[in-house]
Amino acid sequence: MKIFSTFMSRAGIVFMQVLAILPLSWIRALGAALGWLLYGLVGSRRRVVQTNFSLCFPERSEAERRKLTQQTFIYFAQAWLDRSWLWHAPQAWVQRRVQLTGAVQELAGTEPTVVFCPHFVGLDAAWACVALQVNRPSTTIYTDQSNKLVDAWILRGRQRFGHLRLFGRVDGVKPIVAALREGQPLYLLPDMDFGPEDSVFVPFYGIPTATVPSLSRFARLGRAKVLALLPRLTASGYEAEVLPAWPDFPSDDPVADTALMNARLQDYIATMPAQYYWVHKRFKTRPGGQPSLY
Repeated sequence: MKIFSTFMSRAGIVFMQVLAILPLSWIRALGAALGWLLYGLVGSRRRVVQTNFSLCFPERSEAERRKLTQQTFIYFAQAWLDRSWLWHAPQAWVQRRVQLTGAVQELAGTEPTVVFCPHFVGLDAAWACVALQVNRPSTTIYTDQSNKLVDAWILRGRQRFGHLRLFGRVDGVKPIVAALREGQPLYLLPDMDFGPEDSVFVPFYGIPTATVPSLSRFARLGRAKVLALLPRLTASGYEAEVLPAWPDFPSDDPVADTALMNARLQDYIATMPAQYYWVHKRFKTRPGGQPSLY
């Protein structure tokens, strides 16, 4: 079984290396076909997405939510296949396909900065957009993959451009805060359900949702400003928009800060609802032993 798993992993990586040389329109077409296939075959994950849309967009009709679910699978698959050219195509190709826009000046200099990176499908492209335009060492937190071949491939891909230092969760807070205070921006992805430990329940689409208050915590410990980076999948590649730094953040109330983060995330999602990572069970952890929503 291990030999077969290793073979399939190597074959998948080779497939992505070959895919990287194809025109973007072909890759996107293949991604759309894969998205429809996943939508039809992976019923358990389709039900997760459908449940998320029912909880978060009850005002939309069933037909509208079904269309959003289909679009979510297509964007998810296209973004996954886009890692082929992001991580393997010539740099000049990547530079033509990714664009950093908005308040780019917020990423200049050495001021301690925490970058809120919500889980939109173009998350990996967002770092490429920044790394190819902003010459500044940065850090993020990385969770090791169980498959070591895939883990090494992802690490190489994410560190291909720029200078990105990856901390494991086992490294603790101190080295992350030290790097932040030295002027290395921290790219933070706190909008997932990591379980009840170290989480607080704050509203997300009106639902009490387990959310780690790390954005407020790191901003306070690092004496850093906070801004958001929003990647959008487009017909020509990706656009990553840097938003202006949040005023009066963090406060002395991490729970209120985390609720504000979720409220602003809702505003961001509203601009591209099908590109958010709805395949995740965002409401898996329930307060006080309440029954599962899934």
